[in-house]
Amino acid sequence: MSEEAWKFSQCFGDKGDIETITEADIISTVEFNGNGDYLATGDKGGRVVLFERNGSKRNCEYKFYTEFQSHDAEFDYLKSLEIEEKINKIKWLNTSGNSLSLLSTNDKTIKLWKVAEKQIKVVAENNLSEHGAPAALSAVQQQAKQQALRMSALKLPQLTVHDKIINAQPKKIYSNAHAYHINSISVNSDGETFVSSDDLRINLWNLGISDQSFNIVDIKPANMEELTEVITCAEFHPQSCNLFMYSLSKGTIKLADMRENSLCDSHAKIYEEYTDPTNHNFFTEITLSILDVKFSHDGKYIVSRDYMTVKIWDVAMEREPVKVINIHEQLRDRLCDTYENDAIFDKFEVQFGGDNDSIMTGSYNNNFMIYPNAVSGTAASSAAPEDDVIVLQADKSAFKTKKVGYTKARPGVKNRLSMNANGTLGMMKKDMDFETIDFKKSILHASWHPHENSVAIAATNNLYIFSTL
Repeated sequence: MSEEAWKFSQCFGDKGDIETITEADIISTVEFNGNGDYLATGDKGGRVVLFERNGSKRNCEYKFYTEFQSHDAEFDYLKSLEIEEKINKIKWLNTSGNSLSLLSTNDKTIKLWKVAEKQIKVVAENNLSEHGAPAALSAVQQQAKQQALRMSALKLPQLTVHDKIINAQPKKIYSNAHAYHINSISVNSDGETFVSSDDLRINLWNLGISDQSFNIVDIKPANMEELTEVITCAEFHPQSCNLFMYSLSKGTIKLADMRENSLCDSHAKIYEEYTDPTNHNFFTEITLSILDVKFSHDGKYIVSRDYMTVKIWDVAMEREPVKVINIHEQLRDRLCDTYENDAIFDKFEVQFGGDNDSIMTGSYNNNFMIYPNAVSGTAASSAAPEDDVIVLQADKSAFKTKKVGYTKARPGVKNRLSMNANGTLGMMKKDMDFETIDFKKSILHASWHPHENSVAIAATNNLYIFSTL
């Protein structure tokens, strides 16, 4: 990634205090489309909001496009279970023409939406447009009307465009296939199929068939008391339509090939870092769980995020990760506190940049980190990769000035230098005081533009755009 300065570009959403935020307005997923011209967010209220790239601006700037209610709260009377309307994931489909297509899912139901501009036309001119109601006409007016209605005076109605609306329609609804909560969906590179995963199963769908899916991974044991791990995420390979990977709560990533068997319980490759059993404790069972996993755009690397670290894997090398980046090292001695306030269960996402080299992930205090050249940079055995980091803050201070830069930490310097959004240099110390961390301000969801250095960050109910443009 080039040495350009990242700067704040835009913010959408209510700028009020975090204590006054409505739960339904909290953003739960963010996703750029395939060419970066559109950006989608989903929230806990079941709404999907789309933003369109402002083509008249040279820098990275978006404008509101449309909003629609994707999911509503439901109640499963059979299981006495309330199904939240919260949007868990949004995935765009590649489409031709002027319409947009995307998949959105809550805990149980996936919907395929078609979004298109629709012209509303009205009759601008007809034979009766110049005359009043028959009851109100005098004898002279009625005679004039009869004269006007002769064949030679008849006019064809004229239609004119009255308005343009953006219409969102659910084209398919994929339901009743998951007994457990859906945690991820991923669209295949063939453009025809997608997978959805819950805690114990992964299903393969055809986009055109909503009433049938194929179970391709099932880790549910015959006796549920023997259950030791669950599926946390699944994603298709960006180029090979037969390959997909899924991550597990014990810290392993499995790569599966759909050509080998109809049920892909036997993996083709497994990526797992050895951990010393003597270091295992109650909290490592939680912190080892993989929260998010992504392929690089060229399909050569995998990045995974757990609570404490980001790991980068070479797809061709299962033995060990290419690089391990410590994220929350300062919390290692305070995991008991994070367990008590439930912060240890926060699900941070991780993203590859369009250069297949840079990594982005979030943390607390509304901080998010960009690791330039994370793949090609220094080897894991040399200078710690977390010393080469850009730390930015998606906070209200971003409105004060757009002059945001960054300072890269020098190798060997244990303090991570960061430039806050108000232009002041800040420190993120390894031994940061636990009391200064605001666990309510966590950057869980983010998306990186596929072709440029622009990122969209969800900070509670606000959407921030940062860019080098």
